[in-house]
Amino acid sequence: MTTSTQNLTYDAAAFAAQILATPQALASVLDHTLLRPDATRAQVIQLCEEAAEHQFACAMINPTWVATAVQALAGTGVPVGVVIGFPLGATLSSSKRDETVRVLKLGAHDVDMVLNIGLLKSGKSEDFEAVKQDIRGVVELAHGSGAIVKVILETCLLSFEEKLRAAELALAAGADFLKTSTGFSTGGATLDDIGLLRGAAGTNAGVKASGGIRSLADATAMLRAGASRIGASASVKIVAELAGYVTAEPTGSGY
Repeated sequence: MTTSTQNLTYDAAAFAAQILATPQALASVLDHTLLRPDATRAQVIQLCEEAAEHQFACAMINPTWVATAVQALAGTGVPVGVVIGFPLGATLSSSKRDETVRVLKLGAHDVDMVLNIGLLKSGKSEDFEAVKQDIRGVVELAHGSGAIVKVILETCLLSFEEKLRAAELALAAGADFLKTSTGFSTGGATLDDIGLLRGAAGTNAGVKASGGIRSLADATAMLRAGASRIGASASVKIVAELAGYVTAEPTGSGY
């Protein structure tokens, strides 16, 4: 059986139009995010309540809050997202796997892991293989539990060639999404990077824009460039803008 070329082409304009048609559709691709180091239990619970109210794609939190978030979101249909090897990506592969096992047991579903940036930039074939295996170890554990993995490339630290190599390695390791940024480095998502990652992923994986997305205009531009998921602390404001009313500015989390 052959597959038509139409099925192999990602139509960013059509996807964006569909997602921007209603606030509910837009909410479904927003990862509602709170990753500040000083985030409190009360703030995490508030994040989860907002995620449930708007039916965001997930509530994205640090590992220490997974059990709290799972309990807060029980019965809502909204999954818990968690970051692994965050924000540097330089922890041992065994540590990333152990962290993944533990958050999965606690009920996490979306696993956003940072690839090993320094190894990638080292540039040797054995280093590239180590980067791929670092990702694959997390992917295999997550997929075995019915979870998904978004690989954070930290594009602001990479050259054009390194971005392509990182995307290639993440896709070869089985990543479900290519993700631009942690939001804690020197820059966040750019339209050029979203276009580049979508070109690499095609229809084989999602692309998540994160870092500096604080308005409906920002989100719209990212979707039209090829993003299929957006990470933001300003999710409530973004949806409110599409619905036609304004909310107070959120306190930034770096996202």
